[in-house]
Amino acid sequence: MARTGRKRKTQPEKRLVPGSIAVYAEEFYEYLQSRNYSDTTIQNRKNCFAYFLRWCDERGIIEPSEVSRPVVERFQKYLFTYRKKRDGEPLSFRAQSSNLVAVRAFFRWMAKKNYVIYNPAAEIELPKLEKRLPKYVLTSTEAEAVLMLPDIREPMGVRDRTILEVFYSTGMRRAELMNLSIYDIDMERGTVFIRQGKGKKDRMVPIGERAILWVQKYLAEVRPVFASTPDNGTLFLTAQGDIFTDFRLTQMVRDYVEKANLGKKGACHLFRHTCATLMLEGGADIRYIQQQLGHTDLSTTEIYTQVSIRKLKEVHTLTHPGARLEPHEAHGTEAAAAPAALPPSF
Repeated sequence: MARTGRKRKTQPEKRLVPGSIAVYAEEFYEYLQSRNYSDTTIQNRKNCFAYFLRWCDERGIIEPSEVSRPVVERFQKYLFTYRKKRDGEPLSFRAQSSNLVAVRAFFRWMAKKNYVIYNPAAEIELPKLEKRLPKYVLTSTEAEAVLMLPDIREPMGVRDRTILEVFYSTGMRRAELMNLSIYDIDMERGTVFIRQGKGKKDRMVPIGERAILWVQKYLAEVRPVFASTPDNGTLFLTAQGDIFTDFRLTQMVRDYVEKANLGKKGACHLFRHTCATLMLEGGADIRYIQQQLGHTDLSTTEIYTQVSIRKLKEVHTLTHPGARLEPHEAHGTEAAAAPAALPPSF
């Protein structure tokens, strides 16, 4: 007689207390939807605010009126001392700032709706964020090495090569590529129409001739094999005819980067950094790169002026007296580079 498995006890669904912070949070998310915030922005706001909801629940803080500035300051201290369970690492200052911004935005909305007398998080000082440069950027030779890896004798190899070519040529974001339609690429004009990119903004960007040739090959030979009925027109599909997920696309690109064995890590965004850096080194004006990448603020694009130092290198070579070897110094450099003899005491 077959054994019957034990019935798993289902956790009772936690009911929201009327007038609680959690109930108002749901109304706040609906407000963001009504203001046409993107689904990604709303989900990020939910994820960040979840830290505060959980922290309040653990301390018996239920109603918004119980949250004062000292309470928010205690929460800020908690974020600073928090350690992740999986690796024991602290939250980055960017993550801490995002969580506090979510709390501040929530209570600003609460005050605006007269649900609370004042915003207890209004005067909270956010952590100073680090200005970090992209850790890895590919040279043109390295980028070509990655592009050559897909097996173009196979349909998936043609698709993967096409995806890499589009990333490299346009520098578009992962989500932007995932949402491309077969009608968004104008082969004749050499442009890509990116619909509802970050911040729900449309933009038109150029795409190179080689990338267009690969798109044409993919559309003619591969996509008809992958596409299923009904076909919604999404450009890049999995072998099962599905739209790529974030994780699957990232993993695919990362696998090729690792396979190239360049000593550099990255995935989709690595090609975005590479596109911008190589354009800048090629002489492109920073404002054109801003338009290409779809940055709202020019200061976001300006990080690539620090990554691309070819011009600085040229100036350094021309002006620094020690940047170049003189003809008489070209010989005997090995002896000159050898360490001096250590003092007797060593």
